[in-house]
Amino acid sequence: MRTPIIAGNWKMNKTLPESVAFVKELAPALAPYTSVERVVGPTYVALAAVSEALSGTDIAVSSQGIHWEDEGAYTSQIAPVMIQDLVTYAIIGHSECRAYLGETDEEVNKKARAALAHGIKPIIAVGESLEQNEAGETSSFVGGQVRAALEGISAEDMPKVVIAYEPIWAIGTGKSASGEIAQNIIGGTIRAVLIDLYGDEVAQKIRIQYGGSVKPDNMAEYMSQPDVDGALVGGASLKVDAFTELVKIAAEVKGA
Repeated sequence: MRTPIIAGNWKMNKTLPESVAFVKELAPALAPYTSVERVVGPTYVALAAVSEALSGTDIAVSSQGIHWEDEGAYTSQIAPVMIQDLVTYAIIGHSECRAYLGETDEEVNKKARAALAHGIKPIIAVGESLEQNEAGETSSFVGGQVRAALEGISAEDMPKVVIAYEPIWAIGTGKSASGEIAQNIIGGTIRAVLIDLYGDEVAQKIRIQYGGSVKPDNMAEYMSQPDVDGALVGGASLKVDAFTELVKIAAEVKGA
């Protein structure tokens, strides 16, 4: 069985002191749910302090991005070598980075490969716009994003990769895809692409999350889908009670 994984993307929220105080409160709340992998994604400025605060726990830390070079004239960027001792994961290809920072499929692939080369597990986000969804282009577009992101990544490395399906129209909008829609895309498109690229045995080991206005009141619907292995969470990850409830639901529904 694939281990459920619930990851919180804090985006541009919480100061350094707030981040440390938050995880010190969060860690004991999450402690009972060891059957679910729990991940927090603070801002860059808080990565070191959050990593230290969580030392001795089994809660993983993720960066919200990464560059593909180890050093160079890349003002504002963070190299994988700079954070490889602080994080387990790096979120790559989030729609906000694609939209606001112009992150391309090629760059997503380069970042994913660089992360793996430095022992960092990539959480690769994919997802379609409302226009693409309404035009019936979701499957072809998302499938194309997955193929592009995984170019040159070996079957041996794939169990370290997490994919997050986040329909853009459901991120921060209050709208969310139904569990059935999430399953259709995650199972019918994303895992189907993984089977085509790597074969069924490898594809069945890869965890795929859903993201997009995930809340405690709709979490069970997503977790009850056979191909949904967790969630990449935005707003609900900023509150101890809400994030803990998401993890609890995942543990209960998946029987983990």
